[in-house]
Amino acid sequence: MNIKKRRIINSIMNYLFTLAALSVVLVLGLILGYVVWQGAPALNIHLFTELPKPVGEAGGGIANSIVGTIYLIVLASLIGIPIGVLSGVYLAEYGQNKRFGEAVRFLADVLSGIPSIVVGIFVYSLIVLAMGRFSALAGGVALGILMIPTITRSTDEVLKLVPNSIREAALGLGASRWRTALTVILPAGLSGIFTGIILAIARVAGETAPLLFTALGNRFWSASLDQPIAAIPLQIFTYATSPYKDWHAKAWAGSLVLILMILVLSLLARFIAGRGASGRFKMGN
Repeated sequence: MNIKKRRIINSIMNYLFTLAALSVVLVLGLILGYVVWQGAPALNIHLFTELPKPVGEAGGGIANSIVGTIYLIVLASLIGIPIGVLSGVYLAEYGQNKRFGEAVRFLADVLSGIPSIVVGIFVYSLIVLAMGRFSALAGGVALGILMIPTITRSTDEVLKLVPNSIREAALGLGASRWRTALTVILPAGLSGIFTGIILAIARVAGETAPLLFTALGNRFWSASLDQPIAAIPLQIFTYATSPYKDWHAKAWAGSLVLILMILVLSLLARFIAGRGASGRFKMGN
């Protein structure tokens, strides 16, 4: 193949790659633009401070859903973060070239690809049927399970980037292997782990299917673990499937609020990752 032909093929492939990238940006831009166009007119102070109105009555807000989403995320984090981080530490420090470690890594990848509605049905069978009612606890467990594989794999990959010289230095000073992992290696990869945690939270914040089988939703204020609780995705689903135009507008407004929440979390993850990379660069110098 002569040089001229290689240059032509290289130019064609560059254009194709650029076109594919622009297509992704265009689709995302259209979605965001349409949500903003539909949801921005319905944004007001009442949306963030009032409870939903009775069926067919205009007005009201989604204040209980916003609080409920935060409540569920906190519950999910209490379950998913410890299990995910400790599993990632095991894979990075103890699971190298071991059958059990490879099995855990493979199962974490499989779990990350399981449809969320399947997790919802599993938690429904495990907790909701046992308790005899839908509850915030069941919703938190479902979201926590969905967080585990993302945190596990991100922790695993981040800790692999920590130089072996740090491990060897800690072990050479007499530290045990578990103490080295928890007090030396884990802090060294903390920024990357935080990034994975925030991305996992952003992923579950918009889940609707598992909450339909677990948290169910609530039109009122509720902070009880054993009672149904509201969430923004559930409120959007209820409003979007209703025959009322006012509720449709609030569904778009709720969608915009949810996107803004996820956007803030994603920017926070990028900021933490950038600070972590800057810190590693300075240490390297």
